[in-house]
Amino acid sequence: MSNTKLHTLETAPAGSKPLLEGSLKAFGMIPNLHAVLAESPQLLEAYQILHRLFNNSSFNAEELTVVWQTINVEHQCHYCVPAHTGIAHSMKVNPELTEALRNGELMPTEKLQVLHETTLAMVRSRGQLTEAELNAFFAAGYEQRHLLDIILGLSQKVISNYTNHIAETPLDKPFEKFVWQK
Repeated sequence: MSNTKLHTLETAPAGSKPLLEGSLKAFGMIPNLHAVLAESPQLLEAYQILHRLFNNSSFNAEELTVVWQTINVEHQCHYCVPAHTGIAHSMKVNPELTEALRNGELMPTEKLQVLHETTLAMVRSRGQLTEAELNAFFAAGYEQRHLLDIILGLSQKVISNYTNHIAETPLDKPFEKFVWQK
């Protein structure tokens, strides 16, 4: 989208300014995704709320990364795959897991593999999981709450992935070393 704005604190709509201030405080910068989302204060707020809620969901750091990156890779998001690679590193997630997700390889544990496969099935089937897929998920030790938390993560990723596709959001400098292509 050629006319996409990367908002700053000075150019953002009034409703987005406090949200961007929060981004600046949290990250030491305004991520370009947030700068694009700022055009719609409601969408930026929704994204930030979903991000906070998913971070505080039933998943640990590795599982959060599996859900995020599974969706990012499936959606072929040029911005979110590198960004979540950097986020995973800051969360002390094993880089082997992150690379496996980026490259479509097997997960290091059966439980994470089932989480990956269930998340992928959720995206591809638009939430219409088969009985076998559900049984495999629950047999791996996950519960209904985990299944619902995948939907929460997917909600966040639809906002960011779709926005990045439309806006062609430029990658932030800290994430350039993690550039990714399918």
